[in-house]
Amino acid sequence: MPLKHLIRSAVGRKLFMAATGFILFGFVVAHLLGNLSIYLGADGINAYARHLHQLEPLLWVFRLGLLAAVGLHVLFGIILTLENRSARPVAYKRKKHPRSSLAGRTMIYSGLLLATFIGLHLLHFTFRTIGPQIEMLNGDMPNVFRMIVDSFRQAGYALTYVAAMTVLFFHISHGFASLFQTSGINNEVTLPWLGRLSRTVAIILAAGFVSIPVLIFFGLVIK
Repeated sequence: MPLKHLIRSAVGRKLFMAATGFILFGFVVAHLLGNLSIYLGADGINAYARHLHQLEPLLWVFRLGLLAAVGLHVLFGIILTLENRSARPVAYKRKKHPRSSLAGRTMIYSGLLLATFIGLHLLHFTFRTIGPQIEMLNGDMPNVFRMIVDSFRQAGYALTYVAAMTVLFFHISHGFASLFQTSGINNEVTLPWLGRLSRTVAIILAAGFVSIPVLIFFGLVIK
């Protein structure tokens, strides 16, 4: 099927949502593994950051690809949400959601919140236009360990990050299962298992991310 016909069909748009969602999920996992190197101390996280820095300009190609995936994921999410709503032009007098979850009903909102957070996250840790003053190592290489610790010692940054990761939990707790459902693995037997698996994966990822600002804020990660 030609690409333009695939995009114009509801099934095609769902496939694009699943494909971009899979790419972004893979990045979330990789990003968490990289961030957890902070528990190896300053040498661990700074060595990880130095390795990424050495990959430029390839790193920027990767970043632009991720931003494109985010943009397409949000775009198709908005389109599919509007199509679903237009299919029910008359609102129900009393909404009933016997099988849908809160996470499923708020996917569009959690997705938009996460897109906003990504922008702030880039300004903070990538472009370094917001946040505390940064100590530089070897000229143009920032001390990433100090940058993270100094940021999360401030309640505002720590709370913002924790709130964003809570939103990430809701988004993944439904989105991970949706990846399989789009592939057709959504019968009466697999659906409950997919739901439990999705929530478990979401809890592990969110807890991993949240542990960093929480432990830093309470002084359990030493400078």
